[in-house]
Amino acid sequence: MRKLLLPAGVNLLLGVPGVVPVFLVWYVLANGPLATLGWTERDPNENDGMWLWLVIVVPVVGLYGLVWGLVNARLRRRTPVSRTVFWTVCAVASLTPFFAIGLF
Repeated sequence: MRKLLLPAGVNLLLGVPGVVPVFLVWYVLANGPLATLGWTERDPNENDGMWLWLVIVVPVVGLYGLVWGLVNARLRRRTPVSRTVFWTVCAVASLTPFFAIGLF
């Protein structure tokens, strides 16, 4: 488990700016497909349409995903653990700040 401390720490730090893309994805889903299915309610002030949000969301999520993927690919080569354990720990560590902010 000591071998995963560096990747977990780096992903925890990457998760802090990662709050923005995760929130944007949730916002688009909550006001788009999930609201159409009746699982959430649309924001009544959201009247600009979804194309504007997609123009904002796609570059932000794409850039964050690129940085996250490149950093973790480099860390993966240096960490002698199985792939599933490595990527699971990295994903959970990256999402931890979002859920911590959401709970408090």
